[in-house]
Amino acid sequence: MRNEHAIWGLVETHGPDLIGLSDRVWAMPETLYNEYQSCAEHTALLRQKGFRVTENLAGIPTAVMGEAGEGGPVIAILGEYDALPGLSQVAGIDYPEELEPGGNGHGCGHNLLGSAALLAATALKDWLAETGTPGRVRYYGCPAEEGGAAKTFMVRAGCFADVDAAITWHPDCMTRVDDALSLANTRMDFTFTGRAAHAAASPHLGRSALDAVELTSVGVNYLREHVPQDARIHYAYLEAGGSAPNVVQARAKVRYSIRALRLADMLSIVERVKDVARGAALMTGTTVEMKVFSAVSNMLGNGVMERTMQSALDELGGVPFDAADRAYAARIQATLSEADLTQPYRRVGMAPRRDEPLCDYVVGLYPKGEVMIGSTDVADVSWAVPLVQVLAATHAIGTPAHSWQITAQGKAPAAHKGMVHVAKAMARCAEKLFQDGALLKQAQAEHAEKLAREPYVCPIPADVAPPLVPRAAE
Repeated sequence: MRNEHAIWGLVETHGPDLIGLSDRVWAMPETLYNEYQSCAEHTALLRQKGFRVTENLAGIPTAVMGEAGEGGPVIAILGEYDALPGLSQVAGIDYPEELEPGGNGHGCGHNLLGSAALLAATALKDWLAETGTPGRVRYYGCPAEEGGAAKTFMVRAGCFADVDAAITWHPDCMTRVDDALSLANTRMDFTFTGRAAHAAASPHLGRSALDAVELTSVGVNYLREHVPQDARIHYAYLEAGGSAPNVVQARAKVRYSIRALRLADMLSIVERVKDVARGAALMTGTTVEMKVFSAVSNMLGNGVMERTMQSALDELGGVPFDAADRAYAARIQATLSEADLTQPYRRVGMAPRRDEPLCDYVVGLYPKGEVMIGSTDVADVSWAVPLVQVLAATHAIGTPAHSWQITAQGKAPAAHKGMVHVAKAMARCAEKLFQDGALLKQAQAEHAEKLAREPYVCPIPADVAPPLVPRAAE
């Protein structure tokens, strides 16, 4: 692959600095709304590269924005840097070994995600200045994608109100434009309060909050038959009433995750789950407090943006992995199941390939494969502005997300190659939008047409604040 476009060379110029950022963030894994060190690293590099920095976006201490350029359209590049609990792992090996017992780990590659996004934004900053092109590029450092819905709060606060288009990416095992399919999702806490009593001598005086939680689970299980087929409902006990079975549990708390392919369907199911919880409280003589923890919408695709990104990928080609990259990826694949190894091919409608540890090609636009859908707060930005998300190969084919294997590969040379490569694709896509005003207008017209058919409704109630984590004393 030759540097046929000047912006690719600008990406390479800044590549080592951003690879260093990625590795530093990998080594300081912080979970939702606690990404103080990671955000500080991104903020320091934004200043070092000459961006105008705005901190504390939407009142979130770990959200930051850097802007460069003057006049013209505003193109946003979205980054993330939050980690996951319980996925601590030594880098560069092919067997599970915790770096810190019970510690956090970058098991979804967000150390790469934020760094590559900032790399693309930095290259665009230089390109705008060198060419004299009117326009502004913004890097948004976004925390708490893993369950915290920070971008939804940021959209609600108007952080993207003057943005013309947005670009983002995610580490993957294949390089392609994302399908723009995701499930709207509400995470909601139900806290039941009853009355403690001696479970043997005077159980009739007690009112069990734990019974209320369990009855809620029974009711929701019956509800599953009567929701759209794409809906998903999961739950986790946050408080089970203590460890003494001879005391009627006076307090219990459960968190439900309620998903559907359409935001309107998800909001409807939320109301039905709330009715089930009310019924459980009535049956047990308890009270229930219901509070949304976080929520995200479903993705709103944009064909103009997706075709523009595909053209950038096709110009660029696949990630240039080498023999050492493939050898390490093959060792990782040896730890995976047959189902793991075949799933990525099923997603893109390809026959599984043997002896292919890494994807060094670009998958075509809109592959007809099996639909496998999760949730992301990127979706709410897609309702605010025309948005495209690209996936880039950074790890062995078949590596499951949220796994020790992802953490292990997070500092590997293959991961570094993938993040630099995708930064070139994002920068080139943005360059096309800056250069072609008509193309940008087409993307905005498509976006406006979809919003006219179904206006955006923020899934987080106005009185719900981000569940911030106070900074620990140093």
